[in-house]
Amino acid sequence: MSEDVKELKSDSNPVPPAPAPPAKAKPADKEMVLGIWPHVRTETSVNRIMYSVIAALVPSALAGIYLFGWSAIQVILISIATALITEAAMQKVIKQKLTISDGSAILTALLLAMTLPPGCPWWVTAFGSFFAIAIGKQIYGGLGYNPFNPALVGRVVLLIGFPLQMTTWETIHPILSGVDVVTGATPLGEVQIARLSHKPVPDLATHQFWSMFTGNTMGSLGETSELLLILGGLYLLYKHYITWHIPVSMIGTVFAFSGLFWLIDPSHYANPLFHVLSGGLLIGAIFMATDMVTCPNTPKGQLVFGAGCGLLSIIIRMWGGYPEGVSFAILLMNAFTPMIDRYIQPRLYGAK
Repeated sequence: MSEDVKELKSDSNPVPPAPAPPAKAKPADKEMVLGIWPHVRTETSVNRIMYSVIAALVPSALAGIYLFGWSAIQVILISIATALITEAAMQKVIKQKLTISDGSAILTALLLAMTLPPGCPWWVTAFGSFFAIAIGKQIYGGLGYNPFNPALVGRVVLLIGFPLQMTTWETIHPILSGVDVVTGATPLGEVQIARLSHKPVPDLATHQFWSMFTGNTMGSLGETSELLLILGGLYLLYKHYITWHIPVSMIGTVFAFSGLFWLIDPSHYANPLFHVLSGGLLIGAIFMATDMVTCPNTPKGQLVFGAGCGLLSIIIRMWGGYPEGVSFAILLMNAFTPMIDRYIQPRLYGAK
């Protein structure tokens, strides 16, 4: 066969070319969803955040131990131990990963202990800690899913269920003096007694305000030293774990609203500085209302949230049946957090 014929045959049956790689499918157009941010500017490690907040609370807790002695130590230890056991037991039952090492249960227990009287009976403390973790936190799915601050849930349940044990206050330093515990009324309690009996409110001198600021007064463990609470709050601000919006708006609302009525009738309404330094306003505004899970996400929303907490707190103090209203106010505003996040959102870039 000639070379021309061979070439013709080879041309008539050419070797098929290798198939081309399939073209990559273009990704389908996705709708862009815009909304409030889910991220934070600082570390996202739960452990780091929780233990940093605990560290900010430790100086105030130590001040409570210094002032009230071994009974304060008992309240703190029982609250923490009960919280850890409750969280581990519930996660074991529902077959969840154990998370007691992340610090969230310890923080909840410490915050609860800071809102209790130093001489609170051990069984009342244990019940409150159990309720805070089991009902206030784990029943919703654990950390990040609870709509209400767990520590305040425990405190309010104890305040309603055990009013006598929750309103018995120690007045001396048993760890230093060795004297038996003496009980009395807190500054807020004295003002409420005067209000209910239609008498003028106690006249507070400058040294009394200084004692309230430094911690030499009766009250819960976390109500002792306002100075140490402020220092702890400044540390959290420095670490960017909280912002100024909620504490400033909450404290400012209490000061402005109470100051208005004090100017109108100073004999029946306490000095606004008294309302700022007394009770659980500072620990509530700095450490509880700013809880990342239960407060709004936006700065404007946090201002509204804080103002609502402050307004409800002072209304309950001045006209309610309890001398203190911070716990109830924060829990009520926790219920409004989803609505605040829905209707108070940042302006979207490029939107009219």
